Amino acid sequence: MNKPKHPEPPTLARRTVIKAAGAGLLAGIVAPAAAEPAGAIWSAEYWAKKGEVKLNLWRKRAGAPKPGEAALPVVFLVHGSSNSARSSYDLNVPGKGEYSLMNVLARYGYDVWTMDHDGYGYSGSSGNNSDVASGVEDLKAVIPVVMKETGQQKAHFYGTSSGGIRAAAYAQAQPERVGRLMLSAFTYKGNGAAEIERRRKRIEQLRASPRRKRDATMIRSIFTRDGHPSFYDSAVPEAIIAAEMKFGDQIPSGTYLDMAANLPIVDPKKILSPVLMLRGEFDGNSTNDDLLDFYRQLPNGDRAFVILPQTAHSPGYSKNRHLLYYALHNFIAAPTPEAV
Repeated sequence: MNKPKHPEPPTLARRTVIKAAGAGLLAGIVAPAAAEPAGAIWSAEYWAKKGEVKLNLWRKRAGAPKPGEAALPVVFLVHGSSNSARSSYDLNVPGKGEYSLMNVLARYGYDVWTMDHDGYGYSGSSGNNSDVASGVEDLKAVIPVVMKETGQQKAHFYGTSSGGIRAAAYAQAQPERVGRLMLSAFTYKGNGAAEIERRRKRIEQLRASPRRKRDATMIRSIFTRDGHPSFYDSAVPEAIIAAEMKFGDQIPSGTYLDMAANLPIVDPKKILSPVLMLRGEFDGNSTNDDLLDFYRQLPNGDRAFVILPQTAHSPGYSKNRHLLYYALHNFIAAPTPEAV
């Protein structure tokens, strides 16, 4: 099986816009990423239950697990508001290069997992609006499956957009299960953020129903709403549409409502793990001031704040996604500081 190609991580000198945000800025920004391990990407599907709701998990790694081998470090990817897990992190865009973050991390040597939250994708639905609190309960239900299958007691977590809020809220609730936490396109209070202001105008509509419309037009709007459509290949939203429309044009409204009416949801002072905060230079879901406010309150000195240049709200879908790959791998692979 031929290994899919993806952009090579640039050297540190080529990653231009990394802005200072206080002590510990470059924690995790170390040597260039290690060579990728050889071997075909192996995948498997799993199920967990939250009450009566079946939750779907998807796993990828370089080669099938073998009895007696050393456990690989686990990375768990948490999806956002509008797309399910596989179109978020295992997207195939024919002829356009590698868009699967799962494949990229698997080649770096990680055991990579993701899941469809309540009401999304292959998972069942409780009928609730799948807000952030529900997402935390989803994670509490599935992480024991991950621990059992991998033999690990902790996972590193990455979440994008409201998936970052879900991941951070889970880290607040079950810190003993979280290694390193990576938050991309995160929103803390949302003040001054154009997209959050647009959602605040829809609060009553979002409260009126546990589901909202997410059709092809809405998916395409994700790539234009920040005003920089050229940052993305036009084939990307079409690939997402092809992957998502089989689940219908309605998705839960809870995280949109949370981001419109209930921020802040996460208390940074209660996040004990090392944290990487990533923001696209032109992300309309946040401002630098909003995220730096969160960042400065984090109690763990092992932390980093990275701005990805020429990138908007969705770095994993962007032409500059290799910058995201580089930052994530270097933060996950950073050596643990010794107590002195």
